[in-house]
Amino acid sequence: MARRGGAMSDQLKEEIAKELGFYDTVQQEGWGGIRAKDAGNMVKRAIEMAEQNMK
Repeated sequence: MARRGGAMSDQLKEEIAKELGFYDTVQQEGWGGIRAKDAGNMVKRAIEMAEQNMK
């Protein structure tokens, strides 16, 4: 079952996908088309960004 909605805004997800180099896949196939590894890296990057903002 697919999960809907999430903690990250679409804008943030797109920014991170561009930074990590798989935004073209998102545009062509949607978020379901990315690899699990890319999704994990996206979450890891979002956590890093949040931690930096807390300092």
